[in-house]
Amino acid sequence: MDPTVWPRVAVVGAGAVGGYFGGMLARAGAHVTLIGRPAHVEAWERDGLILDSVNFQETIRVATSTDVSAAYGADLVLFSVKTLDTESAARLLANHVRSDALIVDLQNGVDNVARMRAAAALDPIAAVVYVASSMPGPGRIAHRGRGDLLIGDLHGRPAASRPAALERVADWFESAGVPCRVSDTIEADLWIKLITNAALNAISAVARCPYGDIVRSAEPRETVRQLVEECVAVARADGVALPEHDFVQMVWRFAEAFPGVYSSTAQDLERGKRTEIDALNGFVVRRGVALAVPTPVNQTLVSLVRLREAQYEPEAAAQDT
Repeated sequence: MDPTVWPRVAVVGAGAVGGYFGGMLARAGAHVTLIGRPAHVEAWERDGLILDSVNFQETIRVATSTDVSAAYGADLVLFSVKTLDTESAARLLANHVRSDALIVDLQNGVDNVARMRAAAALDPIAAVVYVASSMPGPGRIAHRGRGDLLIGDLHGRPAASRPAALERVADWFESAGVPCRVSDTIEADLWIKLITNAALNAISAVARCPYGDIVRSAEPRETVRQLVEECVAVARADGVALPEHDFVQMVWRFAEAFPGVYSSTAQDLERGKRTEIDALNGFVVRRGVALAVPTPVNQTLVSLVRLREAQYEPEAAAQDT
């Protein structure tokens, strides 16, 4: 790609996910500003972004800030804050982002776009993220698998769809070595990702084990089956056009393909941080209650993660200030 057509990129909430995709764009030649926590910003300013990928190991120079105002002037904004902070971060971003900037939501869960629209009148592009990445230390990204995106417009947009903008975003990512496909069924795609997360993340967190251990024996495999079936039942009751597919086998195969990966929920708990359980199993439970669909296994996992979180409440509160 001609460097003159690269967008100016701001990553709001540059952690393991936002840092990876922002780093890939910067590596390809885009001007990228990573907006993150002070410890990471200090490391990036001193050492650059250290990206330890399954495909390469590089140090990438990026602009940095701890302030969302650094998103001013960006053509492309990658929104990657924790789901707990969606509304507050969206309101801050709305004060600084250009009206014509393209915002891509890289968060977990299925309702963040609607929450951003309601909180700040922003109109993000929805994205489904498949990447195994973590931050083993300040300013460092460890990439251990995949790294691809599905993007699309959710129903309920206030204006007509924008295929040209979606294709432009996909082209930017593809040119940076990030597989990115425009999807006409993004709502179903978001739910398929949610099914995978709800079936594996909380178990990995509570049991402190990687995905491979979860599907290695019959009992936890059966728990995964029950979690998946509850999620699918809620999605179908909610009118989501899920394809006819064996989602249980899909999740089992996913876990087998990444046997050594610990979920983001597990990583958060091990660091004493608040998790995104409300946007995952918690969302399934809430929609189940609203639609009169029982979700007892999801509810059990929410309760167990909450018990783990309670052990770290003072430390997590300090990290979030």
